[in-house]
Amino acid sequence: MKKIKLPHGIPDYNLGEIVREVPNSEPPALPVNKKLKVIGKRIKRIDALAKVTGSAVFTADVQLPGMLYGKILRADVPHARIKSIDISAAEEHPGVFAVHIFEKRYEGANPKKNSPESGYPDVIYAGQPVVGVAAVSTDIAEDAINLIKVEYEPLDFVVDLDRARKPGAPLVYQTDVDQEASSGGEDIEEGLKSRGNVRGPTTRSFYGGPRGDLEKGFKEADVVIERTYRTQVQTHCPLETHGVVVDYNRGHVTIYASTQSTKGTRNDFAKTFNLSKSKVRVISEFIGGGFGAKHSLGSFGVMAGFLSKKSGRPVKLMLDRKEEHISAGNRPNSVQFMKLGAKKDGTLTALKQLSYGTAGIGLGAGVGNIAQAMYECPNFKTEQYDVFTNAGPGAAFRAPGNVQGAFALEQLIDELAVKLDTDPLQLRDKIDKSMIRKVQRERAVQLLNWKKPKKAGSDPGPVKKGIGVAQAHWPRFVNLDSTVEIRVLRDGAVEVRSAVQDIGTGTKTVLAQVVAEELGLKAEDITVLIGDTLFPIGPPSGGSVVTGSITPPARNAAHDIKTQLIELAAGELNTDTDNILTENGWFFSKTDNSKKISFHDLAGKLRVEQITATASRSDDYGGFMVGTVGFEELGAVQFAEVSVDTETGFVKVDKVVAVHSCGRPLNIGQIESQINGGVIMGIAYALYEDRVIDENTGQQVNPNLDQYKMPFTFEVPEIQIELIEEYGARSSTDATGIGEPANIATAAAVANAVYNAIGVRMTELPITPSRILAALNKAKKENNE
Repeated sequence: MKKIKLPHGIPDYNLGEIVREVPNSEPPALPVNKKLKVIGKRIKRIDALAKVTGSAVFTADVQLPGMLYGKILRADVPHARIKSIDISAAEEHPGVFAVHIFEKRYEGANPKKNSPESGYPDVIYAGQPVVGVAAVSTDIAEDAINLIKVEYEPLDFVVDLDRARKPGAPLVYQTDVDQEASSGGEDIEEGLKSRGNVRGPTTRSFYGGPRGDLEKGFKEADVVIERTYRTQVQTHCPLETHGVVVDYNRGHVTIYASTQSTKGTRNDFAKTFNLSKSKVRVISEFIGGGFGAKHSLGSFGVMAGFLSKKSGRPVKLMLDRKEEHISAGNRPNSVQFMKLGAKKDGTLTALKQLSYGTAGIGLGAGVGNIAQAMYECPNFKTEQYDVFTNAGPGAAFRAPGNVQGAFALEQLIDELAVKLDTDPLQLRDKIDKSMIRKVQRERAVQLLNWKKPKKAGSDPGPVKKGIGVAQAHWPRFVNLDSTVEIRVLRDGAVEVRSAVQDIGTGTKTVLAQVVAEELGLKAEDITVLIGDTLFPIGPPSGGSVVTGSITPPARNAAHDIKTQLIELAAGELNTDTDNILTENGWFFSKTDNSKKISFHDLAGKLRVEQITATASRSDDYGGFMVGTVGFEELGAVQFAEVSVDTETGFVKVDKVVAVHSCGRPLNIGQIESQINGGVIMGIAYALYEDRVIDENTGQQVNPNLDQYKMPFTFEVPEIQIELIEEYGARSSTDATGIGEPANIATAAAVANAVYNAIGVRMTELPITPSRILAALNKAKKENNE
């Protein structure tokens, strides 16, 4: 072990140094960004040309010799027993090479499990996969699907959250075994109690469990606020839908996948088909977006595997947009009963949170840990319940839970500020102990020339303006399954290799930047080869994990390579290794600038064709700190300015100001792109997106991008971004991700802005024109009474 001094704190605020004890293999401390040449700059994406010219090959573009096309017959009823399935006509249809009946439990690949004698799984949601077909074209596969005859025995069903949790509601699962299967193989929290369709409560997170004495806290309060908030189901709508190409070839499998986890997809396939992981290769070179639902193989991947194994040919199976809506995952809805107690000076005395949410046939419908973690409150309790319904399964979705939780919490805090007649930022200054958010609020005040908001609803005329603020909290996660190999070839080429995938966030580019900075090169000098499980293992893309996990081993491996090259350069220049610098593609003597050799020429002196170095993610400097705030979280403060037409109910977001931090910023342009995307997604959640299921039929009535509303160009506001550099001295790059926070704060900020505009709280999402008008009419009626 050795001790090194690292930058610590925030430039222009409290920047200093801190000493950390680190392994001897760790590189020297990296200076702050203003002293660097590549890191922290607006470097163009290294894959930009491939994407804009169409030469980038996404999973949907993959073409293999002899490839077949898969389609899935999905149940058109929300709850039923399957009495019979007749696939004979489909099997005999010209151009069809394989038909597979989906199994209830698909561990292993035993075709006998598909016989009618062994029984079929119950259908528990409309869209559940039943049978798959592989044919020489998509049209022929669809024709074959239409030839399959399935006889259903309909059962009672429930798709509404409130109805599903009532006594006597139709049960989604009939046995404990079925209920456990719904967790997707994950452990269900110990102590969960079964009451009809309700599971829970979850009362703990990694921040701990309940705190203090709620009853005592509320008795001490001068102000008590109770509110109920509702959020909707939001479906996944990436540009590229879920899909795979599976080539099952004599026990060796190659999978091209649109996935957020090459590792997870490989492991799922190996387990399902009882194969060694070494026999399964997953390739994901380009991915058209993923927001949490693309971490696993999925039922479509399992189906493609069986079809490929049966046919002996590669099978491509891409979901269409309807399938993406009804079966590929969603953000669960929620109903949140919140109770807050506070002193007259704003000090929080108690906070109680009770929530119910449905992830359809799955679990995971909680509202996150933001209420527990963001504000100082001595007395806190949360109870979060899952409710099964006959609807497609939920999935992780960009800051799962915390987006729903922030919508309720940040409106509650805003309402407290109004009741106390205080500035909402000053209130947060008192109750929020996060240093980074304190700095963000101060920066925002400067940007906005902030003043205490006007009285809500006080604008004259029908179109009223409003401004609102909300904050974000997201834990800082690291994944140790993060390994990078770097190669330098004798012709001077530099390669970076890892199985980590780039889902469109710019992982390739930041890897190139980190390696280029360490080797004294340009980002365009680096070839980045990722998204292939033949390379060293990489982390999944989700939870703002990748940047903080994969860039430290990239720099560490590059430092190892540089050390090897410096030894070679010292010999060539006849000087000591301590006297060698590398910069701008040259190795030169510190004391004699005439002694120098280019990177390219030095590589040509290698004794072997290539040199390599491999590094894995080490522990955080100073140790991992779970359940803390300050440098251990990703914080953000966001403001929304809106216009509300009180005659039509139409809400227009005019501007969003987003103040963020992600540790050491690696690529300013890419960070801004992430924040822009999070803000736009948050606006969509606040105003537009809403999965609608007909309670009489159990069918989603808007499984498209027409009736399922999303913002287009004219709905996207001006977005002003301010980045705060923050050095936590936690790794050799000190960088973190930034995918989640912008999405967490946006809907709450918009809701608070709407209140400031019209003087009425909107406690249900999405905030549609009809809801605005109903709320205004209700308020008018109450005022008249």
